[in-house]
Amino acid sequence: MAAHLQQCPVLTSAFGSPVEDNDNTRTVGKNGAVAADDTWLQEKMQRFNRERVPERVVHAKGYGAKGVFKVTQDVTKYTHAHFLNEIGKETPVLIRFSTVGGESGSADTARDPRGFA
Repeated sequence: MAAHLQQCPVLTSAFGSPVEDNDNTRTVGKNGAVAADDTWLQEKMQRFNRERVPERVVHAKGYGAKGVFKVTQDVTKYTHAHFLNEIGKETPVLIRFSTVGGESGSADTARDPRGFA
C-alpha cells in the first residue's frame, strides 16, 4: 500500500466496514434509479434524515399552500425571471410557512412573525 494512503484515516460504516467510495453510488443505467443494495448510501441517508439541527427544530410545526401565482402587473423592469415576464402568466407554486412553534406540548395555534421558512 502506498505511504500516503496509510496516513489517511479510514472511513468506516456503523459496523466497522471500510467505505470504498463515499462520493458515488451504483445506478440502474446511466440516469437510472439508485441501486437498493448500496448499504453505505442507505446508512448515510438514515443519519442525515435523523439528524437534528437545533436552528431548524423550531420550524418543525407549520403549514403549506398549493396554488397558482398569476402576474397581474408588468414587473420586467425589476426582474428577468421568465415566470414573471408577461402579464397574466400563471405559475404553479407550493410554499411552506412554519409557526416557529414552542416546546413540546405548546399550542399549534401560537403565532410568531419570524416563522417564515
